[in-house]
Amino acid sequence: MDRADTSARIAALIEPFNKKGVAITDATRFTDDLEFDSLTVMDFVAAIEDEFDIIISMNAQAEIETYGQLVDAVVKLKG
Repeated sequence: MDRADTSARIAALIEPFNKKGVAITDATRFTDDLEFDSLTVMDFVAAIEDEFDIIISMNAQAEIETYGQLVDAVVKLKG
């Protein structure tokens, strides 16, 4: 799976969480731009883990601040 396919799948998953209709780019920040609270982050991470059949560790989650970082992390985890 390449980065573009991964990004497209994550973009589809983020839609229900993107309440303000923010344009998503690699630089989009989850807490600042999308205003995700901790519960929303947990729900969103669970959706990604289910979609890609991966586990994103708490340490990795703490380091992911932008959409682009998330896409890269999922690509890396999928190998």
